Amino acid sequence: MNRSDAWPTEIKLSKDRKTLTVAFDGGEVFVFSAEYLRVSSPSAEVQGHSAEERQTVAGKKDVAILELHPVGNYAVRLLFDDLHSTGIYSWDYFREIGRDHDGLWQRYLDELAAKGLSREARVVAPPPVASR
Repeated sequence: MNRSDAWPTEIKLSKDRKTLTVAFDGGEVFVFSAEYLRVSSPSAEVQGHSAEERQTVAGKKDVAILELHPVGNYAVRLLFDDLHSTGIYSWDYFREIGRDHDGLWQRYLDELAAKGLSREARVVAPPPVASR
């Protein structure tokens, strides 16, 4: 089976919306965390138009998937609770990031560390209240 033959037999979002399972007719089954899908988004916003433009997306440890929208018969668009929705996840892309999960995840963690970023969401403290 070559890459263009990838065909999903099941796409299932967990009840807590933190995990998406994609099974393929060749028997491969990938379980993706919402965080992994968000930081690996195939969107131009994340991937850029070249390798040099690719962004390291921090603070998405607790992100969830709100909705899945079919795109033709070749992909889905995911809407995350941070309102990111511009990535189109093709069946081939799911297989690619599923097969290469460990290496891609480690690269992401290494990039976060090198840039002093965190998987944790940045909490912004409210401004101090002025006393009268």
